[in-house]
Amino acid sequence: MFKDKRKVKVIALAIAAMFILGVASIALTQTGVTHTASAAPSSNIGIVNYQTLLSDDNPEVKKVNETMQAEYQALKQDFDTKTASMNDKEKQDYANQLQQRLMLKEQELKGALMDKVTAAVKSVAEAKGLSVVLEKGNVVYGGTDITDEVSKKLK
Repeated sequence: MFKDKRKVKVIALAIAAMFILGVASIALTQTGVTHTASAAPSSNIGIVNYQTLLSDDNPEVKKVNETMQAEYQALKQDFDTKTASMNDKEKQDYANQLQQRLMLKEQELKGALMDKVTAAVKSVAEAKGLSVVLEKGNVVYGGTDITDEVSKKLK
């Protein structure tokens, strides 16, 4: 009789353990967790820090800044030369024209620079098999940072 009680306890414990494991496996599969010992899944989302890419350390940015500075100096000299005999209204109108030209030049140069950066981002993303690339400031967690690879591609 002693052996029968012991067998009943063992069988009862085995049934209880199987029940608990069954409930746990159902709970895990319903929450989307299939196994707990795996590494984090690789992401197909890239992130890039445009602030770093467009910093003054970038030779392309330096070139744009130098070109803009030279353009500004040329327009300033032009303004000083041509406005010596103008009245205040004419000077203001001419200054507005020059300012408009300077803004257009800046847009042109920065647009070309952004086209180069975008092409480099796309190239690196395709090489790494990334389907989406987001600005780093918009990402709280996750993603593959490709800023360094893009920076190298731009140099």
